[in-house]
Amino acid sequence: MSRGAPATLKTAVVIRHIHFEDLGTFEAVFTAAGYRVYYYDLGAHELWTLDPPLANLLVVLGGPVGVYEEDVYPFLTEERQILEARLAANRPTLGICLGAQQIAATLGAKVAATGIKEIGFSKLTLTDAGRVGPLRHLEGVSVLHWHGDSFHIPEGAENLATTSLCTTQGFALGRNVLGLQFHPEVDACAGIERWLVGHAVELSAAGIDPRNLRDEAARFGPALRDASRRMLNEWLEGLAE
Repeated sequence: MSRGAPATLKTAVVIRHIHFEDLGTFEAVFTAAGYRVYYYDLGAHELWTLDPPLANLLVVLGGPVGVYEEDVYPFLTEERQILEARLAANRPTLGICLGAQQIAATLGAKVAATGIKEIGFSKLTLTDAGRVGPLRHLEGVSVLHWHGDSFHIPEGAENLATTSLCTTQGFALGRNVLGLQFHPEVDACAGIERWLVGHAVELSAAGIDPRNLRDEAARFGPALRDASRRMLNEWLEGLAE
């Protein structure tokens, strides 16, 4: 064991729906905080093999489908069953984009298409709850948005942030559950090209020029990386296991 390494590594299980939407800049934060990261890739690993409460942390990442499409994509139901058991045990759980929508749906909140695509970099407007929690590190920072659906805030949770196109950008349920509609994890400095290629059809349909997104990523990426790492560190330090 290297000097300074934690005596016992914690486990972070990450459900990844498409390969290029990974932990991005968050992975180094988890490693530094003493977590060993295990990816469960949709189509390569069976979700039923997961023991929902076992991992110290569960992260559910984004993806290009809607939570209401379970008839077409049955894994959505299986994933919500995992989340239901996880949330019932109050185990630390982080959802990003589709992952946040899945948490919201599991908690009984409505998730629906907005009729518009919010894709690109823009600043959040933090609520009072957002300003006193980990998201305070993102105030004034342009973050990446990439969604066409949104969630209502689950009962008992707090709305953390808004934008002009989406009034529910994040929620917290106690100290252990965090759902984020936007993408603080994206490595905009080194990983944005995979997003531009992977979502090329969606960008074309929405009339969005990938060159503009590439320029925005170069401009806003460093500040987003640093602020997001501070946000995640604070959230991890506040977990109640």
